[in-house]
Amino acid sequence: MNDRTVLNRRSFLRGSTLFATALGLSVVPALAQEPQPQEKPKPAPEPEEGEPKKPADPFGDGEKPKDGKLYDKEGREYRVCPQCGYNMYKEGRMWVCENCGYSYVE
Repeated sequence: MNDRTVLNRRSFLRGSTLFATALGLSVVPALAQEPQPQEKPKPAPEPEEGEPKKPADPFGDGEKPKDGKLYDKEGREYRVCPQCGYNMYKEGRMWVCENCGYSYVE
């Protein structure tokens, strides 16, 4: 038996490596193409006079005051608790969370 006619492990692996390389090189140009540009979303049309207006988002952030402070419905200033995310109100010099009791001195 001649060395060239015998299929051993080394020659099999060498051949399969060449095949995998050729296959990989044929796939790479297809993946390297530039992505197709996506269409920009169209702006929502403004409602005409006869159409009813959409209700405001109840969970939206409405208008925020210019000073950056938050005020509840009763007009009291509050902050957001870093522990639970609930409202914190000022009591003297301390800010106290209504929900978890977290507090700190200002």
